[in-house]
Amino acid sequence: MMRPENGDEFLRERARYWAETLKVRPKIVRIQRMTRKWGSCSLAGTVTLAADLAEQDPHFADYVIAHELLHLRVPSHGRVFDALLSVYFPGWRRQELIRRMGRHCDVTGADVERPIVFQPL
Repeated sequence: MMRPENGDEFLRERARYWAETLKVRPKIVRIQRMTRKWGSCSLAGTVTLAADLAEQDPHFADYVIAHELLHLRVPSHGRVFDALLSVYFPGWRRQELIRRMGRHCDVTGADVERPIVFQPL
């Protein structure tokens, strides 16, 4: 996947793709510096993504974006959330393990499973 030179635009393009795929409509997609998380989703419909997420493995970035956007359909982490994530992002559990290792782990993704629905830009 080719990334634009502008990391913010890369994240916004991927957010548009995943919003369409997941059939959700975030009110705002905000890109900002975050030190503790890769992303968040508010009850008001604001999805916030870490600016440096664009520097990570593209499949990890897609996982974070899909995860946060899916909260617009299912606010909590539970069976329904996991089931939908499995439908749209097979292999997500490996990405979740990487996410849980924290923001300071190496997320190179050399052997990361590829989601079936992934489409290049």
